[in-house]
Amino acid sequence: MKVGVLTSSRADYGIYVPLLNQLKTDDYFQIEIIAFGTHLSENHGHTIKHIEADGFKTIHKIDSLEVDDSPHGISMSYGKTVIHFADFWKNNRYDIVFCLGDRFEMSAAVQASIPFGVPLAHIHGGETTLGAIDNVYRHQITLASVLHFVSTQGYKHKVEQLTGHSTHSYDVGALSLDGIKAFVPIDKSELLQAFHIQDKDFALVTFHPETVDVESNAAYAMEMYKALAELANHIQIVITMPNADTLGSVFREQIHKLKAERAAEIVLVENFGKTNYFSAMQYSKLLIGNTSSGIIEAASFKKYVVNVGSRQKGRTTSDNVFDVQFDANAIVKKTKAILEMPEYVGENVYYKAGTAQQIIKIIKQYGSL
Repeated sequence: MKVGVLTSSRADYGIYVPLLNQLKTDDYFQIEIIAFGTHLSENHGHTIKHIEADGFKTIHKIDSLEVDDSPHGISMSYGKTVIHFADFWKNNRYDIVFCLGDRFEMSAAVQASIPFGVPLAHIHGGETTLGAIDNVYRHQITLASVLHFVSTQGYKHKVEQLTGHSTHSYDVGALSLDGIKAFVPIDKSELLQAFHIQDKDFALVTFHPETVDVESNAAYAMEMYKALAELANHIQIVITMPNADTLGSVFREQIHKLKAERAAEIVLVENFGKTNYFSAMQYSKLLIGNTSSGIIEAASFKKYVVNVGSRQKGRTTSDNVFDVQFDANAIVKKTKAILEMPEYVGENVYYKAGTAQQIIKIIKQYGSL
């Protein structure tokens, strides 16, 4: 079975890893990676090198991302991605192609596939993020796909509403959590040395722009800056950098300003990689920001999350997540309160055992139809 895997960012590739590891060892599958988006961007860590290091025989590279992250630049990137993928789908055929999540680049690659009848298997469909235009992209991808691997029963119901039928939609849990109970973090001293983190308590921080309320991002970035500047007086701040979203550069500017002013307390990481990121989560005191990993993964590491703003609004959450507005005082107050709390001991609503194995079983059944 010839399988294509669309990956446009460090984030989706990290989620794919448990599935890719099992696909690589199964002779039933011929795997080809289709890498594009920020993977080929020097400004975002040129993460294609991590894919190459994983030893795949075939890696297609499609470069279509504009440096400009204004609304006009994002639209230009979307259009270029569609054009490049029109040529790619014309010349490449697959039995199934995995696509994941809700990035605009992923949506563009999928839209280009529709006239070619590419059979798509969508992971993480049915979710809702009211503060991001990714909501639109995600549902577009769902409508173009033939198989749907969702992370909760509620999201399965949403996919069935969108598609108008209940066939080929499967609640398998969150793929990134596959094998999480057996996860062993890298040695703490090794992690700290590799990323120049001091051996003291730290908060793991990731902020992305809100791509629905674009005009407010400058103000939001300033609130982030003020909150982190104050929190740096109480705890070390380890920041993973924003994705290539509309006006992500506004947040990057404030983050770099903060680093210049508070070099000793602030650590910037362009790309941890999945194992290092999970290890950093394990060793952190809490998460702060508006990233989906705070919603989906943090509960499995027994970490509380200060979830800021509306980017993740609408997503199902476990009891470890506390929502606050983009207000420096609110962010600081909630963070300080969490630092006084005992470790989170609740469940993760996104966890199911054997997610990757379930997906493989289903696509084998699909392939035999």
